[in-house]
Amino acid sequence: MIHVEWLWVLATLPLPWLARLLPAINPHNQAALRVPFIEDFQSDTPEKKIINAKSWPFYLAIIAWCCLIIAGIRPQWLGDPVEMAVTGRDLMLAVDLSGSMEEQDFFIQQKPVDRLTATQSVASQFIQRRAGDRIGLILFGSQAYLQTPLTFDRHTVMTLLNEAAIGLAGESTAIGDAIGLAVKRLRSQPSNSRVLILMTDGANTAGVISPLKAADLAADNQLKIYTIGIGADEMIVHSLFGNRRVNPSRDLDEKTLTAIADKTGGQYFRARNSDEFNTIYALLDELEPIEKDKQFFRPKTELYAWPLGLSLFLMLLIVILKIKDR
Repeated sequence: MIHVEWLWVLATLPLPWLARLLPAINPHNQAALRVPFIEDFQSDTPEKKIINAKSWPFYLAIIAWCCLIIAGIRPQWLGDPVEMAVTGRDLMLAVDLSGSMEEQDFFIQQKPVDRLTATQSVASQFIQRRAGDRIGLILFGSQAYLQTPLTFDRHTVMTLLNEAAIGLAGESTAIGDAIGLAVKRLRSQPSNSRVLILMTDGANTAGVISPLKAADLAADNQLKIYTIGIGADEMIVHSLFGNRRVNPSRDLDEKTLTAIADKTGGQYFRARNSDEFNTIYALLDELEPIEKDKQFFRPKTELYAWPLGLSLFLMLLIVILKIKDR
């Protein structure tokens, strides 16, 4: 819809006509206010109105003035209302990209997929639901990297998460460094909104800071950490010697992940399959609920440039016509 910001500017529309009605200060001199090119509009036969070439500047001037007034009222095009949730939460996701994440012990639509693919699928749905939250993304392997700073742009976060590849940050697992990086990025935010969701399938095997020391640092900075241990407890391996059952999550350090969550007031979860993964993220939605109060805004597109441009063009055309008539 069209919206007018300064409607009162319309009151200035008759100013040129009012200026012509003002009496002259000195009847022997020129009028105090003079309309440009008025001599072109005077006729020896006022009872007969004839439109000729010399009258065009007058009509163009009228149109230019009207366009200028239209631009002055500042017309705007208002888009459809956009709903925004207000939560105040700053939520950081830390995703393990170490070599062990390529283990195919998850199933999506009855097809085996690796752990990273399962993580990307479920985490993307979680991100999509967090309307109004500022979300950031940390990827870690041998080192931790900030892939996406805190942003309301959930689509970008999902895109960069889905583009992540195993081994991109190294083959080892630096859990402590990932927590330390999250603390660094979140400590300047309000203390009641700092949340880190850390997902890994192993134990800390790299980095310069131990996970428990990083957890103490996170607790000092009031950063709440939810840890998720990824990987099945059992899978069948086919070989030349027959089938055998193995534990693909034997390297998962659940004790440390639990301690990290306990130190920071969070909680440890175990994701053995896709269903448990979905359940965990649904529970996280309950533990860190989205604020129900909504705010709306309507995107505005300024339209004044069009009548203003037309007014300037007509003024330029008037000048050209006057120069041509000389």
